[in-house]
Amino acid sequence: MRTARRASNVEVPSFLRQLVKETGKMVTFFFKGGSREKGLEEEEEDDDDGMPSPYLERPILEKHVSEGGSQSGVNYAVANMQGWRAQMEDAHTCMPQMRGELSEWAYYAVFDGHAGSTVAQYCSRNLLDHILATGGVKASEDPEQVKDCIREGFLDIDTHMHKLARQDNWDRSGTTAAAVMISPRYIYFINCGDSRTLLCHNGQLVFYTEDHKPFNPRERERIQNAGGSVTLQRINGSLAVSRALGDFDFKEVDWRPQTEQLVSPEPEVYELERTAQDEFVILACDGVWDAIGNEELCAFVRSRLQVCNDLREICTQVIDLCLYKVGRYVAQTHTNYLN
Repeated sequence: MRTARRASNVEVPSFLRQLVKETGKMVTFFFKGGSREKGLEEEEEDDDDGMPSPYLERPILEKHVSEGGSQSGVNYAVANMQGWRAQMEDAHTCMPQMRGELSEWAYYAVFDGHAGSTVAQYCSRNLLDHILATGGVKASEDPEQVKDCIREGFLDIDTHMHKLARQDNWDRSGTTAAAVMISPRYIYFINCGDSRTLLCHNGQLVFYTEDHKPFNPRERERIQNAGGSVTLQRINGSLAVSRALGDFDFKEVDWRPQTEQLVSPEPEVYELERTAQDEFVILACDGVWDAIGNEELCAFVRSRLQVCNDLREICTQVIDLCLYKVGRYVAQTHTNYLN
């Protein structure tokens, strides 16, 4: 009983900061976002200098849900929740029908912002335009050309935002990006950071994107070549993702190309040919993947689709599942820590 009373008096934000300092790990508390990209030194400033905490004493559990579809019969739903964070830093784009000759194409993306929301919001409004401005995404569809244009669009918008950030004194934010572009023939999976997409095909997980983490050998090599280090699984002990849009404090080595900076804005892009056995695609920020694995989430969503045709309800159930799993972990860790 003494342990229970002590645990009840500990505020979650303070516990999170203590957990970060002792283990170098973050616990993400909600669907879209979390604290894993946040710098350790910024957490310590909140403690030592009395700055406002990035966390709330109680989570905001209100969910924002929407849905839609296209004439081709591909339907979608999206849900987000602020959770424990003091402000919502994430954004998304849902375009079930693109414009002009690409009217049979669709585009969906989630942007997991950190250290502010400016970059995530800007990308949600403008990334697709930068991709299409390359001129190589056409209805005639050359997959290699489409992938090259997606990569070029990411680099272009990052360059453009870097100029805007200097001119207009933007916040120091960045964002990961996970997206899919769906044509009548292919699905293009796009990832920059540690948000993730996956495809369930005939009841099986057949594809998922790989996270870009500083401790991955290829990412670590680039970081070290750019003069940085990987400490506590973070770039210079601070940033927990190795690829992102924005984060311009990590892109200031002028003589190095964009893709060779401490943080790279270059996405990885894959294409898979569509089949009649494709069931659903999931895009989510790392708050989901911290709580539930790829195969487990694929199985959960598939089981719900068998008894429920309301995609909005299934999205909210995913959020609730993640909250339950992370909340149970926190309660257990709290007790162990206090013991």
